[in-house]
Amino acid sequence: MKKIFVLTTVLLFSCITFAQKIACVDSDYILSNLPEYKQAQKELEDVSLQWQREIENKLAEVDKMYKSYQAEALLLPEELKTKKENEIVAAEKEVKNLQKQRFGNDGDLSQKRSSLIKPIQDRIYNAIEKVAQEKNYSMVFDKSSGATVLYSESKIDISDVVLAELGYKVNGNNSSKR
Repeated sequence: MKKIFVLTTVLLFSCITFAQKIACVDSDYILSNLPEYKQAQKELEDVSLQWQREIENKLAEVDKMYKSYQAEALLLPEELKTKKENEIVAAEKEVKNLQKQRFGNDGDLSQKRSSLIKPIQDRIYNAIEKVAQEKNYSMVFDKSSGATVLYSESKIDISDVVLAELGYKVNGNNSSKR
């Protein structure tokens, strides 16, 4: 009987000791409530459209060169044909390089996104970390990212607290958003 009591006490104590306080945030919700994020997204969209137009204009120039070449190809000597073909190929290659420079994996748009969005993400992370430390949370999950959260009680969602930490007035109604 004494062994059962000791065993039960040890198990109860270990359960209490290992209990961890967890919370979750919805980073999409937080970002959607930050005016600077909306402004950064708008700036990225504007730059992207500007660069896309630039590429489309250069493609139109290449197309114009090609049509001009086709119209006069029968009358041109062979060496001039080759020269014009090389010019067209070089212009196409230039446009493809520009497209890669602007929209490639490490291109201008990616760098611009990083320079605009990363500081916002860092502020959010720091606010989450501060709230987690103040409220003694062992873990904070992001239910909008790849970490799949199948269920969370609204009382553990600290997204509004994080927004308040960032200095934004919140409606305190995050759970009704979903």
